Formats: sequence, C-alpha cells, structure tokens
Amino acid sequence: MSWTTAADLKAQLNRLWERGELLRPLVTDDVASASGFPLRLRLKGPGSADLADRFEAVRAWIAELTTIPRLRIEWRAVNHRVLGPQRLPETLWVDRLDDALALIGRRGDAARFTRCLEMTRSRQPALLEWLGQRPLQAIALADDWERLLAVVDWLSRHPRPGIYIRQVDIPGIHSKFIEAHRGVLSELLDLVLPAEAVAADRVGVGRFAARYGFLDKPNRVRFRLLDDAVRLLPSPARADVTLDAESFARLAIPIRRVFITENEVNFLAFPDATASLVVFGSGYGWDALARAEWLGACTLHYWGDIDTHGFAILDQLRGRFGQVASFLMDRATLMAHETFWGEEPDQVMHDLPRLTASERALFDDLRDNRIRKGLRLEQERIGFGWVETALADALLENSGRAVEGIDSIAAPIRRRSSSRL
Repeated sequence: MSWTTAADLKAQLNRLWERGELLRPLVTDDVASASGFPLRLRLKGPGSADLADRFEAVRAWIAELTTIPRLRIEWRAVNHRVLGPQRLPETLWVDRLDDALALIGRRGDAARFTRCLEMTRSRQPALLEWLGQRPLQAIALADDWERLLAVVDWLSRHPRPGIYIRQVDIPGIHSKFIEAHRGVLSELLDLVLPAEAVAADRVGVGRFAARYGFLDKPNRVRFRLLDDAVRLLPSPARADVTLDAESFARLAIPIRRVFITENEVNFLAFPDATASLVVFGSGYGWDALARAEWLGACTLHYWGDIDTHGFAILDQLRGRFGQVASFLMDRATLMAHETFWGEEPDQVMHDLPRLTASERALFDDLRDNRIRKGLRLEQERIGFGWVETALADALLENSGRAVEGIDSIAAPIRRRSSSRL
C-alpha cells in the first residue's frame, strides 16, 4: 500500500525545515501569513474499492492518523454499497508553526534560532537578512552567536583597525575564535561595514585580515646565494635566508640571475652560479616577489614540474615578470627521462597565453594527453648531471648580455647532455 503514513507526514515537514521555510518567517514576525499556516499536507489514502477489499487495513491506517498529535483531519463521507456510511480522511492540516516543530522534534532548535534573532534585532539588524537566508547555519552557530555579534560590533566601531587580530581586545573572545570563524564573519561583516571599510578584491578566508584592514603575517621569500663572492651575511657564504617581502625588495646585492624552483631539495642542492641566487618558490601567487623591483634588471629562470600546473605557474609568473625563461621544462628533458614519468591527477585545461611557441606546444600535448594520459615529470626526478649541464649552458648563454626572448634555455644542449643520464 502507498497510503500516506505518519513517517511520510514528518518527511514533508522535515523537507520544509531543511529548506529553511519553517523558520524564515520568524525573521519578519509574520509567521501566520508568510509561512503558509495553517499548512496543508499532502495525503494519499484508500479509495472506495479498498474499503471492501482491505477494510481492516483501512481501519488501521485511519487509527494511525488519528493518534498523531497536533494534526487536524478533515473528513469526507463515503456511502459504501456494502459497508454503508463511512468516513475517510480527506485533508490533513498543521495549524501552527509550533505544531509543525513539535511533530519533527525541532522546538528546541527553533528556540535557539529565536534567541539569535532577538540578539541580532537589538544589535545588528542589518544581519537579519543573513539569518533569513541561513537559519540552519545560524542554529549551528547559536552557541557562538553572541560572540560573533561582539566581533561585528567591534569592527563596526573600529573599521580597518590596522592592528593584528591578536591585538583585538573583546571580553570573552580570543584571536583563535576570530580566526576559526573567518568564513562566517566575512559574510556578516560584508553586510554591516561600509564599502570603504572592505577591500573587496581580497577574497577568501586566507585574506580575511587584508580584507578588513588588519595587519597580516608578512609574505616571506626564502633564498640562497649561489656565489661565494656575493656576501649578505658574515657567514656562511651561501646561507639559507628567509626575509619578509619588504626587506627582500630592498636588497642591494650584485645579482644578475635568479633561479626559482618549487622543490625544496632542488633549492638546497642547486649548483653554484656566478652572480646568482635561487629562490624557493611557492606555487601559484607571487606577491612576495612582485615588490622587488630590482628583479626586473635580472635574468629570471623558472624551474617547475613538466606538467600542466608547472606551465600554468610559469604563465602566472610571467604576468609579474615578463622576462622569465623556463628552465628544464622542455620536450627534450621530458623525453630523456621517460623512466621517471609520473601522473598528474588534476590537469589545467584553460589556455596559457604567456607561453612561448615551444612551451605551448608541449603544454598542449600534456593537456590533451597526446603523449600519455596525465603525463608529468617532477623536477626532482631529473638527473643531476643534466641539471648541471643545463645550468652551465645557461650561464654561458647569458654571460655579458641580456637574454633575447624568454624561450626555454635548456633545449639546445640536450644532445650533448643525454649521455650523462
């Protein structure tokens, strides 16, 4: 039988709950008109034939419905030719919101939501819209809602404060609380703060501090000098140095070449090179290097994995520094290391406009899986002799003149170097 059961009726109400439709009208104090109460529930019951064929089942079904509390039943009369006058449920109603909440066991959650509403109405009415859109999220945050409002209150009084989050002094709230709730706080603050207090271009949880005018951890650049003749510290000559981006931008050292590698071991083992340094890269995002205007006078080499993401990072870096040359990211290097090929699980599929012709051809082959599906060659799998030969060739090629073009510097030496693998 497919007649409506008590479980079916509760499922109908639960769907309304999950969509927020039961609580949303509380935001406007207009429960009766806005939420559709009295609420008619869908009902599928027995027909006249069932009365004769399944009379006991029909009686049991009716008995179950009549025992459901807070449910109003409208009946219809049936004059059955065998059984005589009978009556069957025709329409089921839940008259009040409280009845619906009781039927699905949500009165406690609704009370929590109501408390959030009362606090918000008195302190930050601009957030009522958010509560109406996300009532279930508000319930999940109910224990923290007063503290969230306290943070919003504080920033409303101190827009773009110019201090670290750690320095925010709100009774009962520590910086870890703010950091743990940056996602929801962003949604709330965007509704409350004036446009000039929000850096709209800084998006995402990781840029919360910058978006709302807090001081943030400085971007850092980790690098090693590759030439004993160039000194930055008293000792050792080629120390592993990390500077904040501002200090790196102010360096005044006789450097002509900068190599950027994404692999830490490659960074630490990078061979000596005259008037050069190596930077430990950070994948996508180059804000830390972008401040260093002196890099514009250097030859820059980027060494990433030979895969679609490696070329995407190279393309992005060229958006900051147009003179970047790829290093060991060419077809000859890839084909010479077939034994060490791996697989890239998630490929970049969009076009990369800043690649050279040869780079673009290799990228297209990788993206379109023409050589092998998901092909990648990780940079740390390239033979070290191959690296040393490529570096020597790069230093020779660039010695005493500016680099002409930004194509890969490694390709011309492959035939000479293949015997060293």
